[in-house]
Amino acid sequence: MAGPSRLLLSALILALIGCVACRAPGEGRGAERGPLKIAVIPMGTTHEFWKSVHAGALTAARELGVDIIWKGPLKEDDRNEQVQVVETLSGAGVDALVLSPLDDRALVRPVTDALRAGIPTIVFNSALQGEEHVAFISTDNFQGGVLAARAMGRLMEGRGRLIIMRLKVGVEGTTKREEGFLLTLRAEFPAITVLSDSQYAGTSTEMAYQTMENLLSRFTGVDAVFTPNESTTFGALRALQDRGLAGKVIHIGFDASTKLIEALKKGEIRGLVLQDPFAMGYLSLKTAVAHLRGVPYKKTVATALVLATPDNMNEPTVRRLLRPDLSILKD
Repeated sequence: MAGPSRLLLSALILALIGCVACRAPGEGRGAERGPLKIAVIPMGTTHEFWKSVHAGALTAARELGVDIIWKGPLKEDDRNEQVQVVETLSGAGVDALVLSPLDDRALVRPVTDALRAGIPTIVFNSALQGEEHVAFISTDNFQGGVLAARAMGRLMEGRGRLIIMRLKVGVEGTTKREEGFLLTLRAEFPAITVLSDSQYAGTSTEMAYQTMENLLSRFTGVDAVFTPNESTTFGALRALQDRGLAGKVIHIGFDASTKLIEALKKGEIRGLVLQDPFAMGYLSLKTAVAHLRGVPYKKTVATALVLATPDNMNEPTVRRLLRPDLSILKD
C-alpha cells in the first residue's frame, strides 16, 4: 500500500476508535475508562459470510456490554492492508483483537507485536501459525472437505470427470477444505478422474468466473465441479450458467448468499457446505471478553458444519445457516 494511502487508513481507524487512543497499549482498564473495546478484523467485508460474522460479534458485544470496532480489507486478497489494520488498531490501544488472518504466516508478526503490547488476539475462521494467539474458533475445514467429497462421490455414482478450483495460496481454511476433499475422493472414489486440482481463482468473483471459464474451455466432458468458498462457488456458478451447464454439471461449493441459495433451490448447485459464521463472530467475541476478564474459556472451538441440499434446505437447522438473522446490523 502506498504511503499516503497507509496514512489515510490509519487516520480513519483512529477516528473510529475515538478516545481509546489515549490509553497506552497494555495499560489496565478501570471502570472509569468505560467499556472494553475489541477490534474485529475479518479477511474482507463484502461477502455475506463476513456480514454474518459481524452480526454475531455485535450480538455478543451488546450482551456483554463491550464495544467493537469492525474493520477489515475491502477485498480478501489485500494482505498488506490487513497487516496495516492490525498494526494501527494495536497501536491505538484496543483491549483485544479478533482476527481472521488472510495469510497464516504474514499476520504472525503483527499479532506477536500486539501481544508484547499487552493486547491478546483471538483467531477465527482460518488458522495462524505460532502460539501468540490465545484461542482459535473455526469450522473443522478438513472435515468440511470430507463431507463435500462424500456427497460428490455419491452424486457421481463413483465415476466421472471432475474439476477442483482452489481459492488462494496461504489461506489455511480453504487449503484444508481442498485437501480434505481431494484426499477423500482419491481414497473412497478412485474411479473419479480429477481433471484439474492446481488452478487458483483468487479472491474475487470475477477472477473465479474467468478461471472456471478457462477450465471449461480446456477440458471437455466435465461431470462435476468443487469450489471451496463463497466467491469461487459464485464465480463457477456464473460460468456454468453462461455455458448452459448449471444443473447438468454437478456442483458442490461452500458457504451461502442469496444467489447461491436460489441456485441450490433450482438444482443448479447440488450441495453447499455451510459453516456458522454468526456463531464464529459470537463465540470469538465472548472468548476475547472472557480472556480479558479472567474467566475460563475453551482455547479451541469447532463450530457447526452442515451440507445443504435442494432436499433439506428448508429444514430449520439448515435454513438458519442459509439465512442467518442480520437485522442487528441495521440498528
